[in-house]
Amino acid sequence: MQFQKEAEEEIGISLTSLIDVIFLLLIFFMVTTTIIEPSRRLDLQLPEAKAASSETKSVPVTIEMGQRGEISLNGEKVDLRTLEARLVGLGAGGKKTAMVRADRRLDYGRVVEVLGICRASGLHDIAIAVR
Repeated sequence: MQFQKEAEEEIGISLTSLIDVIFLLLIFFMVTTTIIEPSRRLDLQLPEAKAASSETKSVPVTIEMGQRGEISLNGEKVDLRTLEARLVGLGAGGKKTAMVRADRRLDYGRVVEVLGICRASGLHDIAIAVR
C-alpha cells in the first residue's frame, strides 16, 4: 500500500502587507517634510543682526513686507487701508502681538509707517524679524 505524501505548506512572511506599510510611511514622510510655512507668501531677504534671538513664539499676527512694498497679513495680500482696518479688529480684543517681516531692501519709511499702524491699532508687542 502506498501512501501519498501531503504537500507541505510553505512557511514565511507575506511581503505584500509589509510593502504596503512601507509605501504608506514613505508617502507620509514625503508629505510632512515638504510642508512650507503657509503664512509666508513673499520672497524676503531679512536683515541681519548680531543679537538676533532664535526663539520663535506663536504670533497671531504676521505682517510681511516685500521689496516692492507689497504687504501681506497672515499670508493674504492687503493694502495699507485694509491692513489698518483688520489690525484694529485684531487689536481691540486685548493685548496682541505682531511679527513684522520686512525685506532688507525695502524703504525704511514704509516699515515705520506699518509699525505706526500696528501701534495705533492696539497691538502692544511688535517684533521685527531678522536673521
